[in-house]
Amino acid sequence: MHIGFISTRLNGTDGVSLEVEKWSKILRRMGHELFFCAGELGGYAAGGMLIPQLHFDHQSIIAFSQRAFGENATKQDGEKLVDEIYASADKIRAPLRHFIRSNRLDLIVVENALTIPMNLPLGITLTGLIAELGLNTIAHHHDFYWERQRYQSNAILDLLDTAFPSKLPTIRHVAINSIAQRRLKQRRSIDSVVIPNVHDFATPPPGLDNYNADFRQTLGIPNDGYFFLQPTRVIQRKGIELAIELVRRLELPNVALCITHRAHDEGLEYWRWLKREAGMMKVDLRLIDHLIGAERSRANGHKIYSLWDAYLHADLVTYPSMYEGFGNALLELVYFKRLAVVNRYPVYNADIEPLGFEFVELDGFVDDDAVERTRELLKDPEQVKVMAEKNYAIAQEHFSLEVLERKLKELISDFQ
Repeated sequence: MHIGFISTRLNGTDGVSLEVEKWSKILRRMGHELFFCAGELGGYAAGGMLIPQLHFDHQSIIAFSQRAFGENATKQDGEKLVDEIYASADKIRAPLRHFIRSNRLDLIVVENALTIPMNLPLGITLTGLIAELGLNTIAHHHDFYWERQRYQSNAILDLLDTAFPSKLPTIRHVAINSIAQRRLKQRRSIDSVVIPNVHDFATPPPGLDNYNADFRQTLGIPNDGYFFLQPTRVIQRKGIELAIELVRRLELPNVALCITHRAHDEGLEYWRWLKREAGMMKVDLRLIDHLIGAERSRANGHKIYSLWDAYLHADLVTYPSMYEGFGNALLELVYFKRLAVVNRYPVYNADIEPLGFEFVELDGFVDDDAVERTRELLKDPEQVKVMAEKNYAIAQEHFSLEVLERKLKELISDFQ
């Protein structure tokens, strides 16, 4: 089959882009030919069809979002806004239709663009094209709008319930966790299958080499210091203040708490607040996104390391998220057999914890038991190793590429 992926962004280390890469690997292994279309392309999707207006960072798209959501959203402006969104959707319909027809696509996989309304015209356009062409579609849902606080106040509810997601006979819906599956059924009477995030656990993780051996030195972390890794973007639902509090209460010398991903996806106010909190608590909090890329490279005369290089050097991974659609970083830290502190977010409670993983757990705050357990494990690498091996085996059974392949074969059989 000719299969096309359509999204706002297919590049970098965000959860959607990473998961598309895994789906692509499996679909190619199954013999399918793949094509890509987005507002930003790179890596495995380089060479695809670039349509700048598909990106959520496009100036026109940001302007729509500012009017549609939040305290400034009004019913009076909402009616005018919907007309303008549909007019903007008309402008991207032709290039998207060209992508579909020129590549003779048998199936499209829409990655989150019919799920979270970061690009309102794109959702409307895709809904219309799928209906018009009777196009076989997999809608891969990572984050529904009702799961995000910033979309709760809006002036376009009817539009959201039309396109995010669309309910059409040729669409098969995929949720990444059981909670999202149930809520989609309750809210929209839409059936879906659950395909969780996965990782290639059959391939052993890479090790230290000549390129990444100096990573801690580059960060200026002494040999007797600690490198704590926060492998996420800087957005409020990541709960990074809990990681800061943990570091403060551990009272260990020379701890650097390093965040790997950029801070501006949802504005800089949260980052500024985190910096103030860390300063008052005397915690060495660093944003190292300028050193971390999707792959190794060089920029401005210095090395760019991969995210994998960072995991290899981590003494501890902090993952105190309040909410995650699933948790790519959780699978990554298991893959690299790292000690981790994890907040018990809803999907973790529903789909991950019951499988028997062992982490230091938080329940929305940093308690004495978590601090003491973390301190003990940092001094006991043998116990950490036993926990890590157990976690790896569980993840390989439930969240491997082989699991993904089996589920995709079942899903695609519906279209053949």
